[in-house]
Amino acid sequence: MIPFKHRLAEGKPLIGLWQALANNYTADICARLGFDWLLFDGEHSPNTAQTLLGQLQAVERHGPEPIARVPANDPVIIKQYLDIGFRTLLIPMVDTAEQAAAAVAATRYAPEGIRGVASGTSRAAGFGMTPNYLANAADGLTVIVQIESRIALTNAAAIAATPGVDAVFIGPGDLAASLGHLGDPGHAEVQDAVAQAMTAIRGAGKPAGIFALSPQHTRQCCEQGYAFVAAGTDIGLLVKGGKALLDEVRG
Repeated sequence: MIPFKHRLAEGKPLIGLWQALANNYTADICARLGFDWLLFDGEHSPNTAQTLLGQLQAVERHGPEPIARVPANDPVIIKQYLDIGFRTLLIPMVDTAEQAAAAVAATRYAPEGIRGVASGTSRAAGFGMTPNYLANAADGLTVIVQIESRIALTNAAAIAATPGVDAVFIGPGDLAASLGHLGDPGHAEVQDAVAQAMTAIRGAGKPAGIFALSPQHTRQCCEQGYAFVAAGTDIGLLVKGGKALLDEVRG
């Protein structure tokens, strides 16, 4: 597979779908819909390394890039997610370049980083059967950091410029809360902050991603130059589809 960082550099916006149901079966369904990437959420969903492994196995042969959001910028958790086979990680709540550098270090083996070595028992390494995995592992990884606070805004350019950071994702929900507009990511001040972050990320030469607020907003984000955009969630599809069906039946 082409590393996700290389696909981001091709210039075509990549549309994704958030996975929060923590279920192999629904992940399998979503993987067949034609999205470019699926984000498996370990931060705000009831996922464990075991449930994520099952979902990863369910979607790998269908085409979309499986991205995992770790629950925290923790080298132990990052190591586990990499070892079960995720090649693209989203690291939440990154506020400084130092935190971004720590995230990168957690994905690299020594001497470049601090990732523990377990190639013989690691699914990512083919349980020891993938030739030269240890030497080449970093080449296939994509590290995405998420900026979603007032502090991160001020450091956006430095975060994006951190060596080893391949892309930066803007989280409008937490950013709205940090700016005093909890639950209102569409507020003008929040949208101005998002535009500011986008400019800083692009200025550092890195692809920018965002969680869009609607299908129309998704199209706008693509037109504005975002390299990857989340168009919705699996839960959202279920809720909207279910409500629409019931409304239609009841007239």
